[in-house]
Amino acid sequence: MAPKTARARRLGIALRHHREAAGLTLETAADEINSTRSTLSRYENAQTLISPATVRALLTSYGVSAEEVAAAVQLAKDARKPGWWVSYSYLLDPRTIDFIALEAEATAIANFEPSVVPGLLQTADYIRGVMRGGPHTLGDDLVEQRVKIRLDRQQRLTADQPPILDAIIDEGALLRPVGDQSVMNGQLRHLVKMAELPNISVQVIPLSAGYHRGTRGSLHILEFADPEDPIIASVETVAGQMILDRAGETRTCTKIMEHLRSVALSPADSREMLLSVLKGR
Repeated sequence: MAPKTARARRLGIALRHHREAAGLTLETAADEINSTRSTLSRYENAQTLISPATVRALLTSYGVSAEEVAAAVQLAKDARKPGWWVSYSYLLDPRTIDFIALEAEATAIANFEPSVVPGLLQTADYIRGVMRGGPHTLGDDLVEQRVKIRLDRQQRLTADQPPILDAIIDEGALLRPVGDQSVMNGQLRHLVKMAELPNISVQVIPLSAGYHRGTRGSLHILEFADPEDPIIASVETVAGQMILDRAGETRTCTKIMEHLRSVALSPADSREMLLSVLKGR
């Protein structure tokens, strides 16, 4: 199954919107292109990539304008273009690949981490420490491949038109050793440096804040340039990463992220804390 990129989701939403505007059920619309209800449902939910030719046939049968048909066909072509992450699909589970595909198109990323430094702000040595401290023992080759994946994800932060990144970190993540002291010192210096970029904000929730709504686990929220694209949230569970896109779920996650921002130190005070922790090592 192809990753559910923002383009694929946007196309699925457009297909459903035009079908409903034409007053057609899934069954009736599927009959128009000699397909099945389940296949059309997978197209609309971005579970299966749809060909540009099928998009043209569907929208033509719905009576959509030529201009809108052309835009949707182009979107279908764009959605089929493989991203850099495809070559690593064999290394990661499908949910992680889905998330990376969405993250690569996000224009705003908010990330809270209670136990580790956010992945987009990790140094190579810190990543190695995380990979080697996980539940599964990985060989050196696999560790290095995963390090490269994470570093590739980070490249957007310093590219042209980078996304906005709001990173919120629990103080415990700064105090928990990952690797030796030189690794942690390098990681803390990297956080201070990255926080100086205009598109990156780093906030720390001090231990003195006590129990807060993020104590249970990490949280990501992705926003996209197109207002038609729904906000995407991702949470970590004991069973792995879970991607949420229903309006009720993402509203709850957005409120939690707002709460975390409110209990975190300001970016300026967070910088002072990072320097204090670094000095104390």
